[in-house]
Amino acid sequence: MEIKMPIKFHGNYVLSIRNGDQEDRERCQKLTIRELAPEEQQQAYRNLSAAETPTHQITFYDFGCKRIIEGIIKENSEDRASFLVKEKEYTFSPFVPRG
Repeated sequence: MEIKMPIKFHGNYVLSIRNGDQEDRERCQKLTIRELAPEEQQQAYRNLSAAETPTHQITFYDFGCKRIIEGIIKENSEDRASFLVKEKEYTFSPFVPRG
C-alpha cells in the first residue's frame, strides 16, 4: 500500500503519540515509511495473528536520534499517516509553520 501523504526526506513533520487518553506532540525529520514484505512479516512476527502483525516500518529522527518502529497502518490520507504500535498510536502529519 502506497502512503498518500507526501514525504520529503528533508521535511519536518508533527508527530503525535497517543497512549490511552495521554497525547504527546513533537517534531521529527527525515521520515521514511516502507511496507514490510510478507517474508519479513512471517519471519519477525510468526507468533502473531494477521490482525496483530505490523504492516509498515517507519524511520525518523527525533531530537537527532534515529528511531525505527514497526506498526499497523490505521489512517492513510493526504494530510496524515497513522500507525498502531502495540498500545500506542503514532500519527505523522506535515509541519506547516504559522504565518
